Amino acid sequence: MDGLQRSHALRLVDNRPGPDVVVRDLTDARTLDRHRDLFRGADAVVHLAFQRPEASDAVAGYLAERGNVDMAFVIYQLALEEGVRRVVVASSNHAADFYEGPLRRRTLELVGTDEPRPLADNFYGWSKEAYEHLGFVYATGALGRPLEVVQIRIGAPRDLATTSFVDDRRNDPLTLHRDLGMWISPRDLTQLTLRAIDAPDLRDRWGVPFQVVYGISGNTRSTWSLANARTVLGYVPRDDSEIVYADEIRRWIVEPQRGAMVSAEARGGLGRRV
Repeated sequence: MDGLQRSHALRLVDNRPGPDVVVRDLTDARTLDRHRDLFRGADAVVHLAFQRPEASDAVAGYLAERGNVDMAFVIYQLALEEGVRRVVVASSNHAADFYEGPLRRRTLELVGTDEPRPLADNFYGWSKEAYEHLGFVYATGALGRPLEVVQIRIGAPRDLATTSFVDDRRNDPLTLHRDLGMWISPRDLTQLTLRAIDAPDLRDRWGVPFQVVYGISGNTRSTWSLANARTVLGYVPRDDSEIVYADEIRRWIVEPQRGAMVSAEARGGLGRRV
């Protein structure tokens, strides 16, 4: 948030109170008129809000995610009606997380933002894909004028040293590889968000001002494409998880693999040791 505040005047909105925060609930699609003042005069909207399910069962999960899709509708519709130029939405890598299986099995090498079609195997990912498709509807201009829309499929914006490398994932090389590929540093996430707000031309190959980009750093192990984030938005990631977490990678990935190779060799796999 600090990076945005240095370059933009912000109007902060949440459903919980905080410093300089306007408290509103934007989940009810029938209450548009109550919130017009939040959008009036704004050049861009960055939508980060999310409503968590109150329970872990499928019905609660579906209903909560339906509420999140309704909230996205409120954002898009009010932005359209109040003359906002652009909406930047926090989507998620989970919009296409069905493909993590093929990536693990190496039957798929790279996930882009155009191909393959985004598919999820959970309600959270489904809702994120719904955000994206709903945003495209508004970007086409079919509802009156084109609303510029950027969807950022955020990866893993957390310190892997205190999560992935200290829980059960540290003994699962494939999951560690995934987390290292999805990581994004705070400064890269700030840069990408600013680029999404300020990029001069979002038009896709159909002339629609709409982009879906992956929100990850320039990670060596990534299997998610940054092509349009770089070429359309001008994103230049500064960080790479391979460098930032080099010590952890050496301890939990390189050394165990080296040990397994040496052990196999000692058993006669590559010749007998004396």
